Amino acid sequence: MNEFKFFTGGPLATNAIFLKTPQGNLLFDAPQGADAAFAEERVDVLLLTHGHFDHVMDAAAIQWRHGCKVACHADTVPMVADGAFFKKHGFDIEFEPVTPDLLLNEGETHEIAGLKFHVLHVPGHCPGSLCFLLLDSGVLIGGDVLFHEGVGRWDLPGGDGPLLFEGIRRKLYPLDPNTRVLPGHGPETTIGHEREHNPFVAFAP
Repeated sequence: MNEFKFFTGGPLATNAIFLKTPQGNLLFDAPQGADAAFAEERVDVLLLTHGHFDHVMDAAAIQWRHGCKVACHADTVPMVADGAFFKKHGFDIEFEPVTPDLLLNEGETHEIAGLKFHVLHVPGHCPGSLCFLLLDSGVLIGGDVLFHEGVGRWDLPGGDGPLLFEGIRRKLYPLDPNTRVLPGHGPETTIGHEREHNPFVAFAP
């Protein structure tokens, strides 16, 4: 049975999800404070759902502390490899850059640390936004794509509302309605609940 641990940190209350498996440990996203929160654990791979600063502030520190690999989509690399990326877009934010080791693509199924997961590329909130479907537990690590009765904002650089909504309809809503969704902000939800109650994206069977 997989063991999840959760941490919420940084100015935007961003969720990090730690998953312990018999063959290694994974951490999804690295908000401010995550390095200290998981300092006593071993992190073998850090997977980034996307490159927005609130999800990557502690990525370099975690990589340095644990010597772990960092995985993300190719479109995320420019955002995390340049610590001044967001400053160039008008935000007074800088962070320690990190160089990813593994690039994940749409439709791939990976097995890392004994955990099998399917990669779903759902941009619109942010270029390179990934969701990770854990095949043995029916859990979706959703990043900032789909929230409890909400979706990720699309008014930041690279955002595209129609693209986000279409990706949710086409790639997430067809999943089993009992799929547990662990989002990047706020409480967890299920695919079935969002099909019925999400005010932003209507379910079109």
